[in-house]
Amino acid sequence: METNYVTRDNFGMYANSDSGPGPALMGADTLLGNDVYNKDGEDLGDIKEFMIDMASGKVAYAVLSFGGLLGMGDKLFAVPWSALVLDTTNKRFTLDVLKDALKDAPGFNKDHWPSMSDRTWASGVHKFYGTPYAAE
Repeated sequence: METNYVTRDNFGMYANSDSGPGPALMGADTLLGNDVYNKDGEDLGDIKEFMIDMASGKVAYAVLSFGGLLGMGDKLFAVPWSALVLDTTNKRFTLDVLKDALKDAPGFNKDHWPSMSDRTWASGVHKFYGTPYAAE
């Protein structure tokens, strides 16, 4: 089943695309579960969670689930928000990463989340995805 911000819109936010809040401003709940593909059209998984920087109020990472079967054995990845692009034509996110490259991406499982505020960890994640990291 295709999951995207339109199918998750319980409040009719995107019913009228001419005057609604999207795509510049989106409801977080409508983005959970959204599919993520790469530029080659390969399915990379779906968004399971957002990690919010509480000091700035900005989304720092989207947690992407990849692999496994029916949610079992999935590997999770904290993808820097700036690495994701909203594809409004296909109503999904695009991530510029080859599917095979995710095998080497810094990931974790649901029972062992990393300390995402750790600067060394964050620097490695941003380096992998080629996004800037500005430690404060």
